[in-house]
Amino acid sequence: MAKLYAISDLHLSYPLNASTWNLLQPKPPGSGLILAGDIGESATHLTAAFERAKACFTHVFWVPGNHELYSISSHMAKHPADQLKGEAKYNALVELAREHGVLTPEDDWMLWPGPDGVDVVIALVFTLYDYSFRPAEVSREKALEWAMEENIYATDEAVLHPDPYGSRDEWCTKLCERWELKFSDYASRYPNSKFVIVNHWPLREDLVFIPKVPRFSLWCGTKRTQDWTEVGRFGADYGGALVVVSGHLHVRRTDVKEGVRYEEVSLGYPRHWEKARDASKGANEMLREILPGAGIVVEEGQRIWRPQG
Repeated sequence: MAKLYAISDLHLSYPLNASTWNLLQPKPPGSGLILAGDIGESATHLTAAFERAKACFTHVFWVPGNHELYSISSHMAKHPADQLKGEAKYNALVELAREHGVLTPEDDWMLWPGPDGVDVVIALVFTLYDYSFRPAEVSREKALEWAMEENIYATDEAVLHPDPYGSRDEWCTKLCERWELKFSDYASRYPNSKFVIVNHWPLREDLVFIPKVPRFSLWCGTKRTQDWTEVGRFGADYGGALVVVSGHLHVRRTDVKEGVRYEEVSLGYPRHWEKARDASKGANEMLREILPGAGIVVEEGQRIWRPQG
């Protein structure tokens, strides 16, 4: 059975990360690799990632993170896409991925052999965030002020533009509406099939574990996606999620909640995978096997920390 792997947050602007990515080794024919966002800040970074991934895997999937959507100043940009803003930049990067034979959220969702021999749907989505991962007593209007009380302020606020939407909240809402329709469509096409959902941001607020910067949660997802994994959420034929793949947090782990396996697959900045380097591990060892997922014990409430792979 062909294996499906995942990794995210390669941040190829860091030379150490770029050098380990260049050591990626080919997998057997039919293998697949999910790139779950924050590959880098430029089209040049994406091109490097796609070229290496396609040289090593038959199938490559990509969803954007916040860093891909950053708009770069004209004197630093090396590709026309880098100066674009918001949705225009996203669309340009989708076309770049397609030029390299990489599947995106805008393409048809692919069927993949499941661990029980029944095909699952690889659902690539892109949701952004709407600042709803915050305490109930903190209003949306006061959210940024609440984060700033702990000196937390995301770079996104300066360089991730929501154009043509009025705000990142609004863009997030529009994106979620699109994927909800697509889930309903695929549930009717493939009744009772399980889904592998891929998004850069966690689907659940209770998966956000960043104790050093807890108020960064504002930029970590939307409560709207909490129930996307549930059987029947998108119609009676929706079989629910088997696995959810995400990144963004730079905290590598496996969780099981309500029968669904959640895989946070970040590489992260060099300091975040230092322990892996000390153990002579790089990109190859840090790939996470998503399917068939042999040897992964799925028990409710289980959590496995994965600093070294």
